[in-house]
Order: sequence, then structure tokens, then C-alpha cells
Amino acid sequence: MNGVICIYKEKGYTSFDVVAIMRRFCGTKKIGHGGTLDPMAEGVLPIFVGTATKAVDYCPDNTKEYRAGIHFGITTDTQDFTGKVLATSDEHVSANAQYVLKSKFTGELMQTPPMYSAVQVDGQRLYELARKGIEVDREPRAISVFSLEFEDFRDNNATMTVSCSKGTYIRTLIHDMGVELGTGAIMTSLVRTRSGNFTLRDCYKLSEVREASEKGGKDAVEKLLMPLDIIFNALPAARLTEQQTRMFLNGVVLDIGRVNLDRPDGPFRVLSAGGRVIGIASRGENSDLAVMQRFFGAPEKKAEESGEDSEETEENKPGSHLKDVSGLKGVKL
Repeated sequence: MNGVICIYKEKGYTSFDVVAIMRRFCGTKKIGHGGTLDPMAEGVLPIFVGTATKAVDYCPDNTKEYRAGIHFGITTDTQDFTGKVLATSDEHVSANAQYVLKSKFTGELMQTPPMYSAVQVDGQRLYELARKGIEVDREPRAISVFSLEFEDFRDNNATMTVSCSKGTYIRTLIHDMGVELGTGAIMTSLVRTRSGNFTLRDCYKLSEVREASEKGGKDAVEKLLMPLDIIFNALPAARLTEQQTRMFLNGVVLDIGRVNLDRPDGPFRVLSAGGRVIGIASRGENSDLAVMQRFFGAPEKKAEESGEDSEETEENKPGSHLKDVSGLKGVKL
């Protein structure tokens, strides 16, 4: 079973909860996700199944869009409403503040990851240290905010729609806005409305996948998967003949001059003779088709043999808190 399915992650689940459940539905351990969402957040969570897990780091569009609730006048240790209150302010934030915030927080920014995050310092996740009451220095990271719009800006509350680069912490963006205004601010809600090519319209709820599984087993679930082509359609194609397809899948270096290219420069989506996306490649220094990633080919080692588990990103380590996915509230397996 190979492909991509978008799940609407509901509140209360971690991203790994969703991965664990989908492993049961799909009957495979080889599943990863396209970007962690906090348990309090909801929205688009792309799930990559089988050989499609190789594509996670090669998606040409990694931008995200969110709709977030903001409350000014409070600072918490988690930068959202679930945390411990550290400070409050009685200062009223007027609607005119949105123009200052749009100017200050749109474009190329440097953002310091929050303590409650999956970033590792000396081999430890920051959120593990934060739960022990330990705070460490973190290196700021470059992010991009492409667009920022506010609405319902009244009574120290607002709703924000933001388009941003991968790796942007929305609660930290909101926290930094509170620092800029001198009032503090926390995130009160978060919905991811787009992840790369995928929007809310592409999503299934876990209950819908469960229903398909109960009615038709893994075959029915497989029919819900989208092919990798939908991710890479924006890239120019390198179209292979039948012989070139066999050579490519067997690891042979191809002369790019003999490959039918949509345009001279890549990166390219590599199409088999049957029109299937089988890899991503670029123009090599030696006029070869330089492979960035193959999606199909020789059988690979199992994840447990290779020591890899691609989606372990936050509170996501198996056995850390999720002992039995059949016990998850609202989910029947």
C-alpha cells in the first residue's frame, strides 16, 4: 500500500496518535506525517504510506496556512491557553495594532523555537526539559511569513490567517506579537487549513477511514489514498522509456541527454514508461540524471532493521504515553 491520504486531525490527538491509528487501518508500520500539529490544534495532516514516506522531505511546496485565535494581555509558559500564566496586562489593544503587527511580522523573520517544542538540544527534546522546569538557550531560526491578515479584532481578541514556511511556530509568532505590543499574547485556537498542495477539502476524518476499513478492510482504505503524482505535478517531468525505467529502478546512472525532459533544468519528477512518478532528480554535473530520491525499486530494509522511524518528531515516541491505540477516545478500531 503506497500513497498519500489527508487526515483532518481533531483536537485532543497528537500527530503520532493519528499515525498509530493509520498503521492499524493500513496494516503497515511504514507511515509518516507531513508536519506535527499540537494536540490542541486541528486541521490538515498529510499521511504518507509505504514508499510514499520517502517523499516527505522532497515535497516541492512545504508552505502552510493556518487560522489562529489570539488573546492579548496574557503570557503563558506554553504560549497558548493550556499553559501556566506567567504575566497579565490590563492594557487595551486597539484594532489599529494589526497594521503594526502586519508590518513587523510579514517577510523574512528570525524565530526562537519555544521550550515546548520537539527541537533537540544535546540529544534531549526541549519539551522534555520544559516539563522538568528547565529552560535552555535556543538558536533563532529563519522563517518566512508570506501573508498575514487579521479579523474580529476587538476586546483584546483577534483571529489571524497566516501563510508561512515550514517550521514556523504559530504560537511563538503570536507570543512575539505580544512582546512587540508590550501586553503579552497567547494562542487560543489553531486550524491548519493548508499543507503544501492539500487543503481541508482533501481531508478525511478518522471516523471515515474507520468506516471504510470496517466495510472493506485494507483494500477499501487503499482506495482513499492519492498517488504521489498529485504532490509533484508542479515539477517538470523527465519521461523515461521502458528500458530507461528498468535501468533507473536498478540504480543505473542515465545520460540526461537521452532523457525526454519537459524543460532543461530541474528538479524533475521522474516518470516511468507507464507515467508513474518513480523518483525525483536533477541535472548532474556530468550531464547525468542525478537522483535525489527513488520512490520505487529494490525492496528496502524494514524500518526496525534500519533503525529509522521517519515520523518521530515530538511527543511521538512509541510507548511514551500511548500504550494502546484502541483506547483512544472517540476512535473505534
